[in-house]
Amino acid sequence: MELGSAMQIVTLLDAQKLSLWRRPIFLLFVMAAAMPIAFSTWYALLNNFVVEVASFDGADIGLLHTIREIPGFFAVGVIFVIIFMREQVLGLVSLVLLGTATAFTAWFPQMGGILALTMLSSIGFHYYETVNQSLQLQWIPKHRAPQLLGWLLAMGSAASLVAFGVIVVTWEWLNLSFNFAYMVSGGITVGIAIFCILFYPQFQSPTPQHKSLIFRKRYWLYYALQFMAGARRQIFMVFAGFMMVERFGFHVHELTSLYLANLLLNMLLGPLFGKAVGYFGERNTLILEYFGLALVFLAYGGVYLFSWGAIIASALFVIDHLFFSFAFALKTYFQKIADPADIAPTAAVAFTINHIAAVGLPLVMGLVWLASPSLVFVMAAIMSVISLALAFLIPRNPLPGHETIFAGRNPSAN
Repeated sequence: MELGSAMQIVTLLDAQKLSLWRRPIFLLFVMAAAMPIAFSTWYALLNNFVVEVASFDGADIGLLHTIREIPGFFAVGVIFVIIFMREQVLGLVSLVLLGTATAFTAWFPQMGGILALTMLSSIGFHYYETVNQSLQLQWIPKHRAPQLLGWLLAMGSAASLVAFGVIVVTWEWLNLSFNFAYMVSGGITVGIAIFCILFYPQFQSPTPQHKSLIFRKRYWLYYALQFMAGARRQIFMVFAGFMMVERFGFHVHELTSLYLANLLLNMLLGPLFGKAVGYFGERNTLILEYFGLALVFLAYGGVYLFSWGAIIASALFVIDHLFFSFAFALKTYFQKIADPADIAPTAAVAFTINHIAAVGLPLVMGLVWLASPSLVFVMAAIMSVISLALAFLIPRNPLPGHETIFAGRNPSAN
């Protein structure tokens, strides 16, 4: 492939005549691998870096995570960026920003520098994730979406597994520095993104995307499920790992081992999860996910109420993560009900809705945690039950105009 092919515009149909490695689906896999190399390294080293190098306390870390979630809340801005820039280019430029900010993280070990670079890397991460979801649903045929999304989950998990694994194996052995780890991981992500910008053509989806803010009444169930998913995700991300450290005194290598176990299982089971969604449908898959999460969160509460041990808590941590892996069924549900021209703007709106709870919930739940850790998990279980009730409203065969069990089958419905 010659340099400058990035200027070419190729339809998805014509792209099937290209070499396998130059096709849209292959590009999605490359991007799925590139993002975690930087992000997983940043995430794995973050707590040690800010404490050991920048002397952060709990309040500082809370502020950092609040800053990190703000770009997710404003992901709706993607709609206005794609007026001037193609989605594929925006996704790859966002990867460059994520990688660059990660690479320079250790260069500014003061509060202001760390927060500024966190904001930049978060803009790259959240804009990439928003565009990536849109491209997946535009480029992958509906009948292949569950299986391919499962394989993409496996690819991302494999890249994260490599990043975590390299850190665990080489950190003390090679006496690595934070700066070296961040520079290498961020540089690899930047290199992959630039390669894709230069050597992949611009793929043209068959349906032009709306480039304006769109809310449709018929998508209300999708919006509601996205909001609840964001709330549950924050409780898991903030408090599940914190419980393992506070309650059981897990060290860095022990908690990292749990993350590695999660990633390995996702890598191995991701394709099976995709087949399960394709076979059982989005309704049944999401019902299983939310029912399972409700039980897991209640069991987390039982760790405190009944003084269960570290083995049970570790098992719950892994099972919790596995249930969350079924979340891509929500993507395929939307793909089935959406007007094809709505995919890009609705992906941006949904990402913002998903992050509404992310901005304020950790602070509120942190105050509840001080009074009763088990109550935090009981509240998460209630959120899962609400999601479960909403999942029962998904039709067995969702279609445009038949988005919920109450809707008819009129494709023109708004």
